[in-house]
Amino acid sequence: MKKILSYLGAAVLILFAVIVSMESARNAASKSEDPSRLSLERIYQSNEFDAERFGPARWLEDGSGYTILEDSESDAGGREIIRYDPETGGRSVLVSADRLVPPGRTEPLGISDYIWSKDGRKLLIFTNTRRVWRQNTRGDYWVLSLSSGRLQQVGGEADEAALMFAKFSPDATRVAFVKKNNIYVEDLDSGRITPLTRDGTETLINGTFDWVYEEEFGLHDGFRWSPDGEQIAFWQLDSEDIPLFHMINNTDQLYPRIISFRHPKVGQTNAVCRIGVVSAAGGEPRWFELPGDLRDNYVARMDWAAGSDEIVIQRLNRLQNTNRVLLGNINTGQLTTVFTDEDEAWVEVVDDLKWMKDGQKFTWVSERDGWSHVYLISRDGRNILNLTPGAYDVISIELIDEKGGLLYFSASPDNPSQRYLFSVPLDGSGTLRRVTPESQSGSSSYLISHDGCWAFHSWSSFSSPTRRDLVRLPGHEVIRNLVVNRELRTKVEALKQTPVEFFDIDIGTGIVLNAWCMKPPDFDPGKKYPLLFYIYGEPAGSTVRDSWGGSTYLWHLMLTQQGYVVMSVDPRGTNMPRGREWRKSIYRRVGIIAPQDHAAACRKILRDRPYLDPGCVGIWGWSGGGQMSLNAIFRFPELYGTAMAVAFVSDQLLYDTIYQERYMGLPDDNTDNYRDGSPITHAGSLKGNLLIVHGTGDDNVHYQSFERLVNELIRHEKHFTMMSYPNRSHGIYEGENTTIHLRRLLTRYLMEHMPPGSVK
Repeated sequence: MKKILSYLGAAVLILFAVIVSMESARNAASKSEDPSRLSLERIYQSNEFDAERFGPARWLEDGSGYTILEDSESDAGGREIIRYDPETGGRSVLVSADRLVPPGRTEPLGISDYIWSKDGRKLLIFTNTRRVWRQNTRGDYWVLSLSSGRLQQVGGEADEAALMFAKFSPDATRVAFVKKNNIYVEDLDSGRITPLTRDGTETLINGTFDWVYEEEFGLHDGFRWSPDGEQIAFWQLDSEDIPLFHMINNTDQLYPRIISFRHPKVGQTNAVCRIGVVSAAGGEPRWFELPGDLRDNYVARMDWAAGSDEIVIQRLNRLQNTNRVLLGNINTGQLTTVFTDEDEAWVEVVDDLKWMKDGQKFTWVSERDGWSHVYLISRDGRNILNLTPGAYDVISIELIDEKGGLLYFSASPDNPSQRYLFSVPLDGSGTLRRVTPESQSGSSSYLISHDGCWAFHSWSSFSSPTRRDLVRLPGHEVIRNLVVNRELRTKVEALKQTPVEFFDIDIGTGIVLNAWCMKPPDFDPGKKYPLLFYIYGEPAGSTVRDSWGGSTYLWHLMLTQQGYVVMSVDPRGTNMPRGREWRKSIYRRVGIIAPQDHAAACRKILRDRPYLDPGCVGIWGWSGGGQMSLNAIFRFPELYGTAMAVAFVSDQLLYDTIYQERYMGLPDDNTDNYRDGSPITHAGSLKGNLLIVHGTGDDNVHYQSFERLVNELIRHEKHFTMMSYPNRSHGIYEGENTTIHLRRLLTRYLMEHMPPGSVK
């Protein structure tokens, strides 16, 4: 026994010495790490490139100030709501953390979100949240009366984290919410809860949405209080006939668990969608008589139409090339079409329909003249006025200031990679004024106060982190800095880098593409460098943006430090402010036009830049970018020798109805292009190095897409590398060390298959 103890003691001493030695080595390495060079650990495991936080901030309705959440300094901890005066910067505590401690508890509620009543006397708090598809939209709600200090839970305490989308009635005497696909109203004084619908099931959905409506129309909250508080208008979806999709969880318990949900793939059955109105006091809903097949039309938006007698609906046909604006009388159920927006390709849903002139006119955004413009339309649809005429796109509306007579919007008439704030008068004169100072190039975004007097201005560029200022409008006078990110900027500026180059590529026949290029910090034009393209290439987004890219930018910069040239090119069809023709040129030809554009750009780049090694070209992308990367290496194997595709669609028939049919039409009417635009069709042409990556729990782009491509590659006896991340979703971020593991995988694959310096 003594000998064993002696051995154990010696082992402990040896282990202790090893630990001390490892810690010393780690500390020495940390102290000697070159601050000018990046590593995966610095980017994805340290916090040295974390940005400063501000907010989220909310402007008060009267424009007198804004509120943000700040950590409490009390012993109880938690966060409290602070009001700031924009003029003076004066700070006051509106709701302290100690007022948010429920009876019988010792800790304050964690605030995930909050809503003020219109009179500012009550606060609705969202807490204890749960994720539903993309966002945390289910949880608990509490109401705090600022005058009495009473804190009460909405919906009772029977089911934890079961409520969704709770909101005050206009007079704040009641709260409506969704629970288990039914809508309820609770009287705050008595606590009486009245069910407004009773038929909700897993497939009959009241007041919220199924998977595809949420994912593709951005809809979550599916009911609206009338302005007088007497009625509630709501969506009802019947998804029973949508086919079930199944995913399997193999890792969380002894036996695998099946996860099933309704998911309409291209050409399949959609949910039946209808709109009802019900008394807030209870009773039977009254349904609007929507024409046509309720499965083959979408109610993409619905709200009250500047009063309590009518609702306004945006209804898309299944092809999504017609958007009808309907006014619905809640007493008769009659619907009247007052305006129709049409396009040979597709039309967009309008989020900025705002009633003006006491409800006699509404704003609309359309590409009807070839550019995305804002229109003012009379209530009967007969008079249409273009508020933003000119050869430029309105990217987003920031504020419609009817009292001040100005429309504020984001645009960039001269440089599609940048974003600035502009204004025009609401009188239709079209006098365009840039509000963002000329000295601030890059990309700007704004959160403007309701009265149009103040704004939070966020500003960044490609290699410069975001800063935020409080500015006074319309002169854009900086009142104070809110976020400077001085430490982050210093760290980024200390990194070895060559300034990014934004450039245009003429690929012939009048087609010019936008691009950027990052070169190694010790770039020598006499050497040969491997070229890595970063791509998205789908209609939902773009990559050629002069804005801070966070960890993705830092990873690309790390690769340049290791000897890579990194580029990105936006082919036609990407969501860039370059006019309707640019964006919709790919209609019915997704996966066909964009890869051809990119290949033409690649050839031009290789001809024009002799420092690039034409035998060492790679491409990588995520989601739509993964699909583009596959199409590139399969269809143009003479150009791209390496591809890394993450979370991709291999066959367009496997994706959902709303997204894919919007851009491709119906599969029975576009069979050849669905086939030719899908990477799986061309898998047999693979000649280079291919890495494919997917999460098995991806409810957006299903793992099925990954496995079908694997089968096809095997059928053609193609060598490739694959990586599956168990139960990870489309973002592949869940679980300890997932992000750095994935980035290390991508980095290692590049180094192995297209190492820098391999060609002299």
